[in-house]
Amino acid sequence: MKKALITGITGQDGSYLAELLLSKGYVVYGLKRRSSSFNTERVDPLHESGKWGDRLFVSYGDVTEGGCLSRVIADVRPDEIYNLAAQSHVKVSFEVPEHTADVVAVGTLRLLEAIKNANLDCRMYQASSSEMFGSTPPPQCETTLFHPRSPYGCSKLFAHTLAVNYRESYGMHISCGVLFNHESPHRGGTFVTRKITRAVARIKHGLQDKLYLGNLDAYRDWGYAPDYVRAMWMMLQQDVPGDYVIGTGESHQVREFVEKAFESVGLDWEKYVVLDRRYLRPAEVESLRADCTRARKVLGWQPKVRFDELVRIMVEADLDEVVTKLNGGAAAVAATSQH
Repeated sequence: MKKALITGITGQDGSYLAELLLSKGYVVYGLKRRSSSFNTERVDPLHESGKWGDRLFVSYGDVTEGGCLSRVIADVRPDEIYNLAAQSHVKVSFEVPEHTADVVAVGTLRLLEAIKNANLDCRMYQASSSEMFGSTPPPQCETTLFHPRSPYGCSKLFAHTLAVNYRESYGMHISCGVLFNHESPHRGGTFVTRKITRAVARIKHGLQDKLYLGNLDAYRDWGYAPDYVRAMWMMLQQDVPGDYVIGTGESHQVREFVEKAFESVGLDWEKYVVLDRRYLRPAEVESLRADCTRARKVLGWQPKVRFDELVRIMVEADLDEVVTKLNGGAAAVAATSQH
């Protein structure tokens, strides 16, 4: 059985990737950050299902610690490494730029050095980002000029060029996925799409009055996260490493995502959405749209879920979550009243 190591396994992409690899017979090892609160809710179902036996191992570790990475790589000797660890919130990166660079940029350097120094014959996936394109006009492909507009985008570009440099300098099998925005019910609640769909569900059930958002005019190429982790795996199955842009090729405004989400529950979004300048960024990325011709031709990859279905999936998941919590609260009140 192949062994895979995933940094950032507790995030959206890490959890979906772990499930995919387990379904393909891998033994999966993951690193999670130490936190005072539980942060494993996305991967806990993989443990609890009992379906994967003893093939999933998650332990504490951090890409800010080179010694930790060296130790894990020496112990596991993985066949594939997926570097998904990041401080990935663009707005937050303006507030904590040094931390963002330490995790995203220098963290990747630490991982590359750990692999090189261990003389490990493995394949590595580097999670690059469409934020590296920044203000460069769409559509964006592998040869498009990079012009990042945030500390996060700059850090991702540093990590991306490092990965390319180590591939060319040391013959390492490293592929970079330049992934455009990809969402799901596993998306963190502070990211705009999940913030929208959660608010829609809560407003529908009378638990929230308003939704405060920043720039509604930005265009993004939104896809479904499980489609994108499939592309990650496909990259590492190629004999020759390379870089691939992954997206749907469609661009939609934030405003359109808001409209679709509220429309799906029969509400007029303009009655609930309020512009809040706190959520505006010092420098904005106005428009992103992927040209993933290379991924289609070389990998044979195509997205299965498109924009309208993505919005529906996320809204329905958050509606179900709200209903479950409401029913749970009602049951708890009923149980208390009986004593």
